Amino acid sequence: MKESPNGRRAGLLTCAAAALLLFTGCSTASAPEAGAPTSASATASSAAPSAPAPTAATPSPGTAAPAETPAAAPPASLSIPSTGTESALLHLGLREDGSLEVPPEPPGSPASWFTGSPAPGDQGPAVLLGHVNATGGGPGVFADLRALKPGDRINIAREDGSTAVFAVDKGEQYGKTDFPTLEVYGNTEQPELRLITCDGFDAASGEFEDNYVVYATLIP
Repeated sequence: MKESPNGRRAGLLTCAAAALLLFTGCSTASAPEAGAPTSASATASSAAPSAPAPTAATPSPGTAAPAETPAAAPPASLSIPSTGTESALLHLGLREDGSLEVPPEPPGSPASWFTGSPAPGDQGPAVLLGHVNATGGGPGVFADLRALKPGDRINIAREDGSTAVFAVDKGEQYGKTDFPTLEVYGNTEQPELRLITCDGFDAASGEFEDNYVVYATLIP
């Protein structure tokens, strides 16, 4: 992961090693009700070319260089008032095969922040992952992502006691074979947020075929 000139991670796709990110391992329902999910394997798997890391503008002679913005503290918890969602945030990274580590599956399990992404409030897309269902077929922490509407607030409490507040821009469902990796994980000019869960349950296969992604932007 390359860093921008002020030392902050500016996005996920700034190096070839981050060009392939997988989101797999939605929870398995051990005793589902009729029609309930039984297992999942949702993947954000499309390879994409690396996006160039942002570069700082060179100051003109006689002008002062812009002051560096302090890096945001790591996230501690998440709350979404419109859906009543509240969760601590685990800090998880990548497995050896390049897939994203995912949060645990039992009921009440928290969401996670992908540590290879910017901290919420830093430039670029901070990535949060959560299950749509839990072991046994009950709701997961991100069961209500589809209920979010543009303008809804997402509050991220950080380890230094500060809070970053994001406004929802949109939500999109993507098939695992046509996941827009660059759009979801690529660099952005401002601090943004991505909430990702599984979607598109196929009763015939017993698997989730898609991902659902909520896009949000930091409110200054």
